[in-house]
Amino acid sequence: MNLIIGADIVPTDTNAPIFSEGNAENLVGAELKAILDSAAYRIFNLETPLTDEATPIPKGGPNLIAPVSAVKGYRALGIDLLTVANNHILDQGIKGLKTTLKALEDNSIAYVGVGDNAEDAAKPYYFEFESKKIGVYACAEHEFSIVNNSTPGANPFDAIRSYGHILEMKANCDYIIVLYHGGKEHYRYPSLDLQKVCRGFVDSGANLVVCQHSHCIGCEEKYRDGTIVYGQGNFLFDHSKKDEWKTGLLIKLDESFNVSYIPVVKNENTVLLADSEKSKEIISAFEKRGEEIKSPEFIEKKYTEFSMTMIDGYLRILSGKKMCLPYKVLNKLLKGKLLHFSMNRRFNKRKLLSVLNVIECEAHRELIIQALKNKTL
Repeated sequence: MNLIIGADIVPTDTNAPIFSEGNAENLVGAELKAILDSAAYRIFNLETPLTDEATPIPKGGPNLIAPVSAVKGYRALGIDLLTVANNHILDQGIKGLKTTLKALEDNSIAYVGVGDNAEDAAKPYYFEFESKKIGVYACAEHEFSIVNNSTPGANPFDAIRSYGHILEMKANCDYIIVLYHGGKEHYRYPSLDLQKVCRGFVDSGANLVVCQHSHCIGCEEKYRDGTIVYGQGNFLFDHSKKDEWKTGLLIKLDESFNVSYIPVVKNENTVLLADSEKSKEIISAFEKRGEEIKSPEFIEKKYTEFSMTMIDGYLRILSGKKMCLPYKVLNKLLKGKLLHFSMNRRFNKRKLLSVLNVIECEAHRELIIQALKNKTL
């Protein structure tokens, strides 16, 4: 017997009808369905609210939505537990969250990582596996879905509180799984800070830490007595044609809690078990990245390079500069050079140092966040 952990599973326009039909083989194929059926327990990430009425919240980024009837697909796949601590679960507001949780409850699918208040949202979920008590803790980085004093939502990561929750769990169960919705999208390696966060979970007592936000397969780290997976890719999220979206990993725990991986591949609006050749290719690259991150210097160098590909976009957001369609097209043709030139003109070294200061300093950052929240109410 084994336990399966999958990543993001999201009904989209092209496959929501398949979910609503509740035909699992049309979603994942016969081979992958057999693997899921053979598992003693199945955990996935529900990356969208299930609701039939759009009530989108104001936010940066897309507001995802899927029909309530799509829950039939989750049930048909035999999913036992869904983590809902992510950056999209509140996309359709409190009403969308309530219809989501009701749909799961009506179909006997458990969930973890959300609540009416911070205490409820932080509650772990416990279940039995191979005569052992397993605890699942789910939390997310701060975006637009986080619980607050007046609004239900997802459990936020907070170093003091979250590590304290794991310490409490350690006294109540035999094995702890942390599902952390964080890290940079479309990036296959951890930053040094993400590594510190995930290692902190292991230091506090977690046995397995899984990052589920990057939409691409990352790498594995064996740290002390724990395993950390920095990105397992999507499971079924038919949203992008980018290469990194086309593959994913299922994480398998056997009866002795040994960790192994099952590669899957996107096939238009479905997902299938990877064939032998593709599976070897995926695992080989996954293991290679795992070797590379044994060097802190490599992690820092790789993340610095990645940051330089992203900074112009962030500076554009901070500057309030809009990109009209002709500008976007020309910038793409010039491989980002137009935006880079524009941001270099707007931000000299002195201005960049000021931006760095207000973002890096905790007191400044806290004030900015509070003021921005007030201005966007």
